[in-house]
Amino acid sequence: QVRLVESGGGLVQPGGSLKLSCAASGIIVSITTMGWYRQAPGKERELVASITHRGIQSYADSVKGRFTISRDIVQNTIYLQANSLKPDDTAVYYCSGTWIRSDYWGQGTQVTVSS
Repeated sequence: QVRLVESGGGLVQPGGSLKLSCAASGIIVSITTMGWYRQAPGKERELVASITHRGIQSYADSVKGRFTISRDIVQNTIYLQANSLKPDDTAVYYCSGTWIRSDYWGQGTQVTVSS
């Protein structure tokens, strides 16, 4: 059974940082593509960052240079380091992975950027 559990969200001031974690079980993060998505109120869910099984990272233009996706193979966990946060980054952040031709999602973690 695949399970993805996000953590690390919270309230942060503009310009601040957060590190989101996604602990995976039933899926091996090092041999599949994993991603972070976000969904703001009234908006569609969008891809923020992804990392392939080869470790190739890609980012949405809106977060390039500010966010970094990484993974810990031993912990079977992926991370999203979010720096220089802006109010527009406010959203529920979801971890996602594909495993045996099915897509799996975590429950999400709320990130709120506000002064």
